Amino acid sequence: MHNKSYQYYDLVMASFVTMLLLSNLLSSAKLIDLGIHIGSLKLIFDAGTLVFPISYIFGDILTEVYGYARSRRVIWTGFATTALMGFFVWLAGVLPGDADWQQYAGQSAYDVILGGISGLIIASLCAYWIGEFSNSYVLAKLKIATRGRWVWLRTISSTLVGQAVDTITFFTIAVALGVFPANAMLSLVVTNYILKVGIEVIFTPLTLQTIQWLKRAEQEDYYDYNTEFNPFHIQL
Repeated sequence: MHNKSYQYYDLVMASFVTMLLLSNLLSSAKLIDLGIHIGSLKLIFDAGTLVFPISYIFGDILTEVYGYARSRRVIWTGFATTALMGFFVWLAGVLPGDADWQQYAGQSAYDVILGGISGLIIASLCAYWIGEFSNSYVLAKLKIATRGRWVWLRTISSTLVGQAVDTITFFTIAVALGVFPANAMLSLVVTNYILKVGIEVIFTPLTLQTIQWLKRAEQEDYYDYNTEFNPFHIQL
C-alpha cells in the first residue's frame, strides 16, 4: 500500500476514537427507557447507543475512502485508547477519596456510575474488535464485488453484519460480568441493534455526501485488491 499523505485522515480518526470513548463512558452511566414496547418486550438501551453507531459511520468512511489497511490502524488505535481509559477510570476508583468529596458525592456514587466500567471495557473491547473488523471486511469486499457501485448498499450491509456481531458479543459478555442484569439482555440486544442499524440508515445520505467529498478532496478511492486482511497485520 502506498504511503500517500492525506489532509483529513487524522481528523476522521480522531472523530472515530472520540465517539468510541464517549459511547463507553455513557454506556456505564445510564440505561434509557422511552416507554416503547414490541409486544411484551420493553425496548431499553444503554446511553452509549446514542453515539456508538456514529463510530461505525466513521469506520465506513475510513474503509470506503482510505481502504481496509488504514481503517485497521484506526481500529487498533481505538482499541488501545479504550483500554487506556478503562485503566485510569479503574485507578481513580481505587485511590482514596477526599473527605469533602465523600460528603457530597462519595465512593458509592462513583462505583454505581463508573465502578462497572472495567467489565464494560472488557465486553466493549471484545465486541468492538470483532464488530469493527467484520464491518470493514464486508465493506471492502463488497466494494470490489460491486465495482464501486451502490455505496449505500455496502455501508448498510456491512453495518447489518458488524452491529449484529458487536451487539450480541457485547451484551453476552457484559451480562456475564454483571454489568447489566440478565433479565434485561434480550431487550438490550434487540433495542440496541434496531437503533444502531436505524441510525446508520438515517445518516446514510450524509455518509454518502461525506464519502464523495473526501474522495474528491483526498483524490483517493481505494480498492482492496491486494490487501492483507489479517487484523493483526497492522503495517500499511
